[in-house]
Amino acid sequence: MLTREPRHKPDAWSTWKKKVKPAWVQPLAMIEWLLEWVAFILSNWRFLEVLEYLGTFSVLVAVVLYFHESESRIRQGHYQAWQVINTAQGKGGNGGRVDAMQQLNADHVSLAGIDVSGAFLHGVVLPGAHLLRSNFSAADARDSNFKSADFSNADLSSANFRNANLRDSMLRGASMDNADFSGADLSRSELSETSLLNTDLSFADLADVHWQEIKTVRGANIYGVKNAPAGFQDWAKQHGAITTAPPNE
Repeated sequence: MLTREPRHKPDAWSTWKKKVKPAWVQPLAMIEWLLEWVAFILSNWRFLEVLEYLGTFSVLVAVVLYFHESESRIRQGHYQAWQVINTAQGKGGNGGRVDAMQQLNADHVSLAGIDVSGAFLHGVVLPGAHLLRSNFSAADARDSNFKSADFSNADLSSANFRNANLRDSMLRGASMDNADFSGADLSRSELSETSLLNTDLSFADLADVHWQEIKTVRGANIYGVKNAPAGFQDWAKQHGAITTAPPNE
């Protein structure tokens, strides 16, 4: 609120003009004297003081409404993000899906069942994302971050997860057939009931993966895998895995 200073009643003009020298300045002094009277009258007008209080109150109301409506704005943002994702469904390219997915995940919104098949998701950052039963088939998710994400029963077939971070991820029941996980970090991931038919795992980090209940590993390329658990490579070869060096090796 504005600080209102108390004003004293101005002197009469006859007294005021005696203070003004030389005489030619008196017309200007009269204007100042009149403004002094206007200021004095307005300073005692309670209506203006009420307006000042109302102005301060309106600011307070605006602040309260801003925070009150913040949840509504967040929901609207989520709705728009889902619109972007659903509109681009079945189409190639990015289509704004990377930003939309990252926004939803940052707000802890589940992405379960999302369909981004064939999408260009290079470098997407979705740590801890809920992606169970999602469809990433033929998607390009190279250099992405899915640390601790849940891909339970997801379709990752023919997708490109080259050099992706899937450390501590849940891949139980996922289909990774014909997918490229070359150089990916799969350490401590859960691969129980996962299908790895013809999957490229060359140079992937398999430290402490849970592999004992993998559904199939036939045709999977385990060339140069890092930190493989004891017994994994022998078991994989016995069940049809191959060790073929990539063309650039």
